[in-house]
Amino acid sequence: MDLSTRIAQRLAALDQQGLRRRLRQVETACGPKVRVNERDMLAFCSNDYLGLASHPEIIAALQEGAQRYGAGSGASHLISGHSHAHALLEARLAQLYSRYFDSPRALYLSTGYMANLAVMTSLARLEHETVFFSERLNHASIIDGLKLARAKTCIYEHADVTHLGRLLSETPAAMRVVVTDSVFSMDGNLAPLRELAELCGQYDAILVVDDAHGFGVLGEHGLGVLEVLSLQYVNLIYMGTLGKAAGVSGAFVVANEQLVEWIVQQARSYIYTTAAAPALAHALQTSLDLITGTQGRQRRASLAAHQATLKQYLHLQKWQAPESDTAIQPVIIGGNELAFQVGSFLWNQGLWVPAIRPPTVPADTARLRITLSAAHTRNEVTRLARAVVQAEQEYAT
Repeated sequence: MDLSTRIAQRLAALDQQGLRRRLRQVETACGPKVRVNERDMLAFCSNDYLGLASHPEIIAALQEGAQRYGAGSGASHLISGHSHAHALLEARLAQLYSRYFDSPRALYLSTGYMANLAVMTSLARLEHETVFFSERLNHASIIDGLKLARAKTCIYEHADVTHLGRLLSETPAAMRVVVTDSVFSMDGNLAPLRELAELCGQYDAILVVDDAHGFGVLGEHGLGVLEVLSLQYVNLIYMGTLGKAAGVSGAFVVANEQLVEWIVQQARSYIYTTAAAPALAHALQTSLDLITGTQGRQRRASLAAHQATLKQYLHLQKWQAPESDTAIQPVIIGGNELAFQVGSFLWNQGLWVPAIRPPTVPADTARLRITLSAAHTRNEVTRLARAVVQAEQEYAT
């Protein structure tokens, strides 16, 4: 069998299982109202939770950054690509999180995926005998980082602190590292971080928190789960993304200065890649101004109001809408093909809501992943809720 035939058969198998993904081309700026494949749609699939991706002040800052620093960085950070704009952004982030760390330092990376790879692989090189304890529903970037780390990894059940405690007690190691998402990207619920930090303290373990979907959204100033919980832990590593609620691009890691320096020296996903364009780092300063200021608080209030509206009108009889106090509001349908059909039904009504299927989520839990933005209106959220209820009436058996 030649390669082309083999690939065609594999793709056909994905089609039969309802698991094939397809690209859709967006022709307009990121926002609730977009033009996709030459069709006007109302989108509930973006992680632009505060509606900042098209904010005129951020656009102006990006233009200013390009004028000042050019279009690209030209090299990796440790060669000549580390710009003054990168350094200013890192200093700003370290200052914002100074109350949660002793001697904090921030590191800016090109993506959240690369940030998690950097953290996992560098921690694995810190001690010869390192064991990671990873939440079952952690993001793919954490899972892949652990695979690249080639260290022993124990999986603990979702939000199960008792199970984690048992694994920690049964696994002697020179260094233990507990890794968890803060807001789980397909469920919208929060990890029990206070309990995890307390448990890590008992075993002198490092706690790594991926706050990709909490940064910008949670807390009075948008500083995520650390601010909401007033969480302080001596062996904490915090990761936040800057392409979701912040509306631009990239990610950052904050930890004590020595830990971050170790990541700089060891993380291949940081050392061996061209630095992100300095203009992005420059634009992110404006994004941070908006997130932490009055406008950020207003946008978070709007987002919370939209969550309440969705719950008010989303009365489901057979499908499940798990409790979530975040911008991520899933509707669990079950079968892959059914979820795909429901997604198509909504698409035909001008509503873009992705149908998420395995392996992104466990088998038999295919779902709609509704993501809300402060840029939506109450009427738009109401329209979506009523359409999902209608879809249940037509498709649920």
